[in-house]
Amino acid sequence: MNDLKSSIRDIPGFPKEGIIFKDITTLLRDGKKFRESVDLFAREFEGKKVDVILSIEARGFLFGAALAYKLGCGIAPIRKKGKLPSKTHAVTYDLEYGKDTLEIHQDAFEKGARVLIVDDLLATGGTTRAVIDLVEKMGGKIVGIAYLIELTALKGRDKLKGYPVVSLIKDEYC
Repeated sequence: MNDLKSSIRDIPGFPKEGIIFKDITTLLRDGKKFRESVDLFAREFEGKKVDVILSIEARGFLFGAALAYKLGCGIAPIRKKGKLPSKTHAVTYDLEYGKDTLEIHQDAFEKGARVLIVDDLLATGGTTRAVIDLVEKMGGKIVGIAYLIELTALKGRDKLKGYPVVSLIKDEYC
């Protein structure tokens, strides 16, 4: 995992002062590292009978699509309000400074489907908590939540208690 961590570039002061942005493009451009990360995710969830991966906009799409291919399951995007063309379910949640709304197509998965949530980074856990609420409202069963990076100092995992969480890279600093 340290090998993967060393391929993530820190960008201090982006998008605002006091933040250290975790730039994953340096990992993505390295085919071997990208493949390794997808293979590590796949090992974690093989045999879990995943029906559909829900990938969170936007960087979660990159890992979600590759992992869905590897696991042989479906994939559905979780997008910001107004980006999906068909009927949707929506959830509004609190951000540090305001609110945001996420949507999913109403037919993204069948009731009782086994769902894996995939995103690139776990920070405070608010976005994923909102997605969990959407999945449960739709009758899905969460079999796991997967992140490339977890910022442990922000304690986002606390909002996800009771759900199996996998993070390939743990980093205290944000």
